[in-house]
Amino acid sequence: MRFDLTDLRLFLNVHETGSITAGAGRSHMTLASASERIRGMEDALGVPLLVREPRGVQATPAGRTLVHHARLVLGQIDRMRGELDHYGAGLKGHVRVLCNTTALSEYLPPVLGAFLKDHPHISVDLEERLSHEIADALRTGACDIGVLADSADLHGLRTRIFRHDPLTLIVPRSHPLAALQQVLLEDVAGFEFVGLVQGSALQEHIAHHARRSGKALSYRVRLRSFDAVCRMVGQGVGVAIVPRAAAVRYGRAAGVSRVALADPWAARDLVLCVRDDLPAYAADLVAYALRDAPAGDAAEARSGAPGQNAIGVPATAPATAPARATARTAGAPAGGRGRTTNPTRRRPG
Repeated sequence: MRFDLTDLRLFLNVHETGSITAGAGRSHMTLASASERIRGMEDALGVPLLVREPRGVQATPAGRTLVHHARLVLGQIDRMRGELDHYGAGLKGHVRVLCNTTALSEYLPPVLGAFLKDHPHISVDLEERLSHEIADALRTGACDIGVLADSADLHGLRTRIFRHDPLTLIVPRSHPLAALQQVLLEDVAGFEFVGLVQGSALQEHIAHHARRSGKALSYRVRLRSFDAVCRMVGQGVGVAIVPRAAAVRYGRAAGVSRVALADPWAARDLVLCVRDDLPAYAADLVAYALRDAPAGDAAEARSGAPGQNAIGVPATAPATAPARATARTAGAPAGGRGRTTNPTRRRPG
């Protein structure tokens, strides 16, 4: 049994995409070559690794075992390259980042721009996912860094608050709701909404909480950016729920008013989570991302293992990066200054 790194990376790509065609494309090889490599792996093992179905493929028990070991091997190779990059400029590193809608559109572009400019030999694979999917991907080793809402299950993950990201309702300035200080989602569910396109992580988050309150939101139009959503609301087409950062950025030009959402799930933070043993270059990206993290907030180390620390800034971090965050395990009191909250208020769901 002889598998090379190309075989392992191909099989991992096929597993993650659920398709030999898509996996071959991600691996930069032809479908025929990818199929031949996979058949060769199955012949060498004497067992099938994939179940071929009309709409894609699924890993067999043997295939899932191979996926597990492939991630370990390829992760170790990435870490080796990261360490060797300190001694030579010829090798390249690759960082896999998953994030939710707000992080993708509002916060990560300037972080990645600065990082990639200063690290010309590093590439970043950035993909939008739902927060709970990002948490699961981190646990299985499918990504290096995740930026997600703290409403997700963060058990066992090393975390640090990345940005405060409350959601707010925006309405036309002449709208009756514009005179209110705050509202609940269930109170405004009867209005026509403007939203992001289907599949957006934020829209799935909002729809989930609407269903929990027994409401179904009606959308007149779905758009691809917060800027377009704000402008459409300003023209009187409907109301919308967007991150406060987007409402502040685009609201004045669009002619909208902000109304606070009183629902507990709307008062959320974005957290940066990582898997263990990051390559050196991925740890550098974490340092760049945390340079503008909220000051004075205690970071939580939500872990099933007592004493596991929150994310700290590595020694190679830029001089402007904040010091190592204060850590605490689940259930322990946080140090430092945090925002004032109602003691009985649940975390966003």
